[in-house]
Amino acid sequence: MKPNNRLLYGGAIAAVLVAGVAGFGIARMTADKPAVTGSANAEQETAPSELKLTPAAITTAGITVETVSAGGLSSEIITQAQVVATPNGQAALTARAAGSISRIYKRLGDPVKAGEALALIESRDAGQIAAERTTAIARARVAQANLTREKSLLDQGVSARVDYEQAQAEAAAAQAEVSRTQSAATAARITSDGHGVIVASPISGRVTASTASLGAFVQPETELFRVSDPKLIQVEAAISASDMVRVAVGDRAIISMPDGRTLEARVRSVTPALDAETRAATAVLDVVGGELQPGLSVRARILPTGASQTSAIVVPDEAVQSIGGRDVVFVRTADGFKAVPVTVGQRSAGRAEITAGLSSGQSIATRSAFLLKAELGKGAGEEE
Repeated sequence: MKPNNRLLYGGAIAAVLVAGVAGFGIARMTADKPAVTGSANAEQETAPSELKLTPAAITTAGITVETVSAGGLSSEIITQAQVVATPNGQAALTARAAGSISRIYKRLGDPVKAGEALALIESRDAGQIAAERTTAIARARVAQANLTREKSLLDQGVSARVDYEQAQAEAAAAQAEVSRTQSAATAARITSDGHGVIVASPISGRVTASTASLGAFVQPETELFRVSDPKLIQVEAAISASDMVRVAVGDRAIISMPDGRTLEARVRSVTPALDAETRAATAVLDVVGGELQPGLSVRARILPTGASQTSAIVVPDEAVQSIGGRDVVFVRTADGFKAVPVTVGQRSAGRAEITAGLSSGQSIATRSAFLLKAELGKGAGEEE
């Protein structure tokens, strides 16, 4: 082979080798790309799902935590309810005698202790009641002295027994009159000087209504104040005739406040008949802890114990958030919250039925759960 041909042949072989090496490198780079994409997807799938929050931060953010229990939408009775005072939790304070209001010691919203005076009424009737009491006491003393004298005369054989028995009857009648006048004075709350009537509260609480005006003349039994004890309240919930047979004494209930807070309650009683106007029965609920003001409108969820058993859990709609196209709820942990994927079934009246992903007894974020979603998204963005 000629030298020139040898050079050409060697150059061609070198070119083939270079092209082969270059092709292998390109192929290897191309083959590595799917591995990089898979790694990115893995990182995306293992994005952080937990948030660390202190109890103080949770409270400041207005996040409400609720413990869930098993029971589908069909096992709940959702109804509007009214907070009312118990029979011993509210008192109407009236004038016990006619007269003019000379002092007002308490105003609307002020705290009141049992037996504390709220107003003073100057009254001629009070003076008459006090005078009758004084007269009765004086007569009783005279009758008792006469009885003592007659007893002494009887023992000496000077007076007849009939005179002694007559003195006994008069003393008893006089003492009965003293009891009557003292009871009248106590009921009217006559002042010690006998010039006025004290308007006092029989219970502790706060003044929730007041119509008293200084100097105003009032008649007996005129209502001047109303005092309520926020600890002695009950919730009255209207339920339909069909739901009436499902509710039993002791059933659990949850009271939803206008601000999103919830309170535990128990069914105390159910009226045996329907209201003639509303055609509904009334379930009386005792609230476990917490203080509610009478007159407040709330929503009640009654959970009948006799309802059909189901593993589904019902949560507020706002507790379910969407992250990456999946429904999640934020479960309370020791350090904060964790986003847990769930399967949502039917929805109704602002409630969502969770069929999978959540267990009875777990505590989840309900009100303001969207703040946790936003914080979780923020954390994921910072990691990227």
